[in-house]
Amino acid sequence: MSKLLQGKTAIVLGVWNKWSIAYAIAQAFAREGAKLLLTYQNERAKPAVEELGRELGASGFFPCEVQEQADIDRMAESLLAAGHRLDIVVHSLAAAKHEDLNQPFLQTSREGFQLALDVSAYSLVAISKALSPLMTSGGAIMTLTYLGSTRVVTNYNVMGVAKAALEAEVKYLASELGPSNIRVNAISAGAIKTISARGVKDLSKMLEIAAQRAPLRRNTDIAEVADAAVFLGSDLGRGITGNILYVDAGFQIMGL
Repeated sequence: MSKLLQGKTAIVLGVWNKWSIAYAIAQAFAREGAKLLLTYQNERAKPAVEELGRELGASGFFPCEVQEQADIDRMAESLLAAGHRLDIVVHSLAAAKHEDLNQPFLQTSREGFQLALDVSAYSLVAISKALSPLMTSGGAIMTLTYLGSTRVVTNYNVMGVAKAALEAEVKYLASELGPSNIRVNAISAGAIKTISARGVKDLSKMLEIAAQRAPLRRNTDIAEVADAAVFLGSDLGRGITGNILYVDAGFQIMGL
């Protein structure tokens, strides 16, 4: 790579630990010369995110609990007050109740459904609305999705429904933000053993099956997802919007 993001400012939402996809993306962005900004959910998460951010050379940290509209609005105001103009926004957020991932989808609670859709899907709309005005020269908004949005993946349950909504949002947002030269895309990553993914029952079995059946006969490397994010955020991806980019060793093409 040759500093593909030099001169660009990127904000990454969803860095929790060194094993998260958001961290891998932030690391790749820093490698490619981007000015990096990070968010943290609450005061409890702040020290860990700041420690990780310092290692990456992050230029700023902003609180943002995406279930609170006031928090999202304050984040946008703080970014503006600090003089930040954004080129890239990475939405790497999802949540679901543990029990809703460990029982039949038919048993999903109303509260669990609302939580999953709010955090995993609606937050992209709220974040795009708040931050797109700071993308004065256009840029790229991207989110993370998974094959369970379009196919039944055992135990993925309500998260599959949330990701389906997320992918539909990508298309509508791409259409509405396109005139402002803002591109909106999603990366559909293969199954990766992140701490968050361990909440899905039988994750190890999912990984084993994917490695056996994917055309490349292996699981997805988290660095491959990060490099795809670099591509979408750079000028190399300037003609791509409203798309779902699969980075899953080809698993999504396979049938019986």
